[in-house]
Amino acid sequence: MKTDITDKNEEFSGDVRSIDDIKASYPDEWIVIGDPETDQYDRTISGVVLYHSPDKRELAYRDKPLLKNYTVKELFYNRVTPCKKRPVIATIFSTYKPLKQ
Repeated sequence: MKTDITDKNEEFSGDVRSIDDIKASYPDEWIVIGDPETDQYDRTISGVVLYHSPDKRELAYRDKPLLKNYTVKELFYNRVTPCKKRPVIATIFSTYKPLKQ
């Protein structure tokens, strides 16, 4: 599985993109952003997409030459599909208390 933008026949342009555009382009993937711009509440509003992959381990262990060009980096997961709900098994524990006679 390839994660670099240049590996997917897209040229790495280094353009700053808005966070909404980034999230729309890479649903359900881990995304590494270089030089993120934040608002007054420290929420990311734009940045340069360096790498993306659905597998976080691949981003962690792959050689990433583009990271050397950026001083500030951010990694986040863009979840679009809802999480699967797991069944919850509830048990009620009761203790036996004899009735007073």
